[in-house]
Amino acid sequence: MDEFSLIAELFAPLARGAPEALGLTDDAAVVEVPPGRRLVVTTDMVVAGGHFLADDPPAMVARKLLRVNLSDLAAMGAAPRTYLLALAVPRGTKEDWLEDFAAGLAEDQETYGIHLIGGDIVATDGPLVASLTALGEVSDGGEVLRSGARPGDLVFVSGTLGDAALGLRTLRGELAGVDAAGRAALVDRYRLPQPRLALGARLSGIAHAAIDVSDGLVADLGHICECSKVGAEVEAERLPLSPAAQAAVDADRSLSPVVLTGGDDYEIAFTAGPEVAGQVAELAAALALPLTKIGRITAGAEVRVVDDAGADVVLGARGYRHF
Repeated sequence: MDEFSLIAELFAPLARGAPEALGLTDDAAVVEVPPGRRLVVTTDMVVAGGHFLADDPPAMVARKLLRVNLSDLAAMGAAPRTYLLALAVPRGTKEDWLEDFAAGLAEDQETYGIHLIGGDIVATDGPLVASLTALGEVSDGGEVLRSGARPGDLVFVSGTLGDAALGLRTLRGELAGVDAAGRAALVDRYRLPQPRLALGARLSGIAHAAIDVSDGLVADLGHICECSKVGAEVEAERLPLSPAAQAAVDADRSLSPVVLTGGDDYEIAFTAGPEVAGQVAELAAALALPLTKIGRITAGAEVRVVDDAGADVVLGARGYRHF
């Protein structure tokens, strides 16, 4: 299929129900924002061989690409609305790969109530590159930024950490000490993150700052600290682990830093004053989602990780580096 056939057959159906898309027949979409609302926009890109494995199912690649963008919206308290997609497809790519990719998007569109409104497709002699831009809405002044953390805040994180990085090690045959069910759970966490949209929507008025954990807890909490001009102290023993991750770490203690620096979990780390700790507990119960207190914000300028004796935990890399 040529470019226009691909758009008409695979991607125009993803724009049904989105009047902003104009049927994907114009050069641009037209998006209106209701009074008292703000548009929140985010972009993520994946490259074959770098961000996903060559044999990863195309539907999973598409769903992860959409979900990592939704995670960015969640961290700012925004509700998803629409998205744009840009693909650079290697010449000779089979049509069934693209069909499965589009089917993955269709599945998650249904799950998250979001629609495609535009984008671009080109051929390339290089690896496949996919870029997705997601648009969300938040009430005017309701967005949660990275720059609001204050000394004395408590640091919380949703869900569990380290699963995705251990899932990648599982796919590479580098993980021992975990049974088949545990390995499957870790791989699922790597391939199919769960954007915490319901949590993000409830953080306004509770959280002072928030970020999704994409590059590793220490690195991402460091972004909050840099933007807020504060420091943080993380208690390593408080980090929430899934049963599979705990089994992996118990079998190989050298994997402990993965929980702090591995990335790809797409949980939300946020800071909040101690006076709202009760509200955080109530929110965790209401969402049936663990929200674990893992540390506090300090007047310093860096993220320290300490053990149960208060001694510094020495780390190598503090998270994923894109360059």
